[in-house]
Amino acid sequence: MSAEPSSTSVVVADGQSKSAKKPKYSRFSQQELHAWQPILTPSWAISIFTVIGILFIPVGLASMFASDSVVEVPFRYDEECLPPDRKNDAVAYIKDDKANKTCNKILTVKNKMTAPVYVYYQLDNFYQNHRRYVKSRDDKQLRSKASENDVSTCSPEDYTPNDMGHKPIVPCGLIAWSMFNDTYKLSSNNKELVINKKNIAWKSDQDGKFGSDVYPKNFQVGGLIGGARLNESIPLSEQEDLIVWMRTAALPTFRKLYGKIETDIEDNEEVMLVIENNYNTYEFGARKSIVLSTTAWVGGRNHFLGMAYILIGGISLLLAVGFLLLYVMQPRPLGDPSFLSWNRNPGSLR
Repeated sequence: MSAEPSSTSVVVADGQSKSAKKPKYSRFSQQELHAWQPILTPSWAISIFTVIGILFIPVGLASMFASDSVVEVPFRYDEECLPPDRKNDAVAYIKDDKANKTCNKILTVKNKMTAPVYVYYQLDNFYQNHRRYVKSRDDKQLRSKASENDVSTCSPEDYTPNDMGHKPIVPCGLIAWSMFNDTYKLSSNNKELVINKKNIAWKSDQDGKFGSDVYPKNFQVGGLIGGARLNESIPLSEQEDLIVWMRTAALPTFRKLYGKIETDIEDNEEVMLVIENNYNTYEFGARKSIVLSTTAWVGGRNHFLGMAYILIGGISLLLAVGFLLLYVMQPRPLGDPSFLSWNRNPGSLR
């Protein structure tokens, strides 16, 4: 006896047979999987909106209370730190290397600040998100010593001037070149408030974006100095001020972490602030501030999250009440075909 062929014969239009394999059967390929399609009934819609409102409003209120518990002391100093006789020529003053840039101010902390107290610098009207500025860096160069000559995306801060050997700059680009270089010292009751600058950068940035074998070279050696200088004996992965600055901000007003104070500051305590006012924001109309702040479980002082939760919760409760009133005042059976448009107005189909 001959064995049956594994394929089936199919008769085509011209009378000839054609061999075709039968497809393997599965519930998935034949679209026979079990399915469940929920029907959004009025009771379900009312219940869902009610639950959202009940959950979101307390979370929003808790976020608002937590944000209010944050103690924040901002101080704008770009104008305060200008000598009276240099207020009309601020740009010339900030560019004058011989001018005294030290500024002494007193801050009064009205509410107790529990450690850690975070020290931020804030810049307003500084567009770090400008396309040319954001692209003016080379991530390969920042990660590996072998790529220190990769400066093709860093113009105009790619090489030193020709009279200085035309050597590649490490780190190259406008972002690193314009690094913030104001410095702060704080004291209270004749005792220095030490600012800890360790662990202020994201660990993922330190480990993954900045190499431990990459050292600054030929940085800020040209005729036009943009901002801070870097220690050429310290690898980029340990220069946390640079790492913080290189994480560009999305908005023109932003804060960046300068350091942390590990001691409490009592209420009504006066803090002596010594500022080295070096960073040139006067030429393009930006503003500089120092901010002392505590944190809560929601982060710093920001009411947006709490307001968003309360708003969504309130809208959900209003929708739940509206649907409930509509359901009570104008009830109708679910799935009644008499409510279909062509049944309510049969003549409309002609």
